[in-house]
Amino acid sequence: MDASTIYEVPLEMLKEGLDVIVLKKLQINGYSAPELGKWRAFLDKLKYPQSKVTIGLIGKYIELQDAYKSILESFIHAGAINECKVQIVNVHSEFITDENVKEKLKDLDGLLVAPGFGNRGVEGKIIAVKFARENKMPFFGICLGMQMAVIEYARNVLGWTDAHSTEMDTKTTHPVIDLMEDQKKVKNMGGTMRLGAYPCEIKKDSLAYTIYGTSPISERHRHRWEFNNKYLDDFEKAGMIPSGKNPGTGLVEIVELKDHPFFIGVQYHPELKSTVENPQPIFVHFIKQPRPLPKKGVGENPLLQSEMI
Repeated sequence: MDASTIYEVPLEMLKEGLDVIVLKKLQINGYSAPELGKWRAFLDKLKYPQSKVTIGLIGKYIELQDAYKSILESFIHAGAINECKVQIVNVHSEFITDENVKEKLKDLDGLLVAPGFGNRGVEGKIIAVKFARENKMPFFGICLGMQMAVIEYARNVLGWTDAHSTEMDTKTTHPVIDLMEDQKKVKNMGGTMRLGAYPCEIKKDSLAYTIYGTSPISERHRHRWEFNNKYLDDFEKAGMIPSGKNPGTGLVEIVELKDHPFFIGVQYHPELKSTVENPQPIFVHFIKQPRPLPKKGVGENPLLQSEMI
């Protein structure tokens, strides 16, 4: 049996009585019928969106969509709750230049710069961040995406033209992104990164607080490099706000811009906590920001469509 979306599979299994068969096999008694009201409501919104937005996913693993699977699913969750079809345009960061960035990104409603590792494609990500910042395009950066936003701001607003991350350039005179202190003695790579959930205190009167509506929050991490607090005062004076910090270490977890309609970068991976019943709040608010297209001609499934440029 086929389903139009993987999210229909639990309901199809329910129709076939698979749940009852499993319970009997496991000799589990005294169970009640499953409550799937929220799931059905999600499916209704998934199938019949009332608007549409086009989001550019800027990354260097574009050919391997599973690399961004959690991000794509988070867009589905956030799109459904907003009754909005999210069309993803995959933009390979390695091929973004100053000369073609406008042509590649001008028709997008928002921009997400994806996480990743290594030097390949980072200059394209920085160019994309600059385009979003200067053109007031809704921007969302995750992990490396947040770090690229910091580097772009350092180069083009603070005037530190060689600013970089020591992951990519160990000789930069402005290492605005640097290896975490407790990572400098690590010899064996792999599972020795900063992993797992950590708390984050959020400033009130910030975009981040508007999104989450509470503080502290807890989000999951996977990184070695961080915002270099040596430059924190310079960034704040220039207008980039560190709106979220780890309360124990002072690690900057969230940056945003005051003079921009929606510009936020996070060091953590919010996509790892998004679910059907609890869509990740940054994705939800990000989808609300781009201009909605007319309802006419929106169509039905799938809620999330994808193409590549």
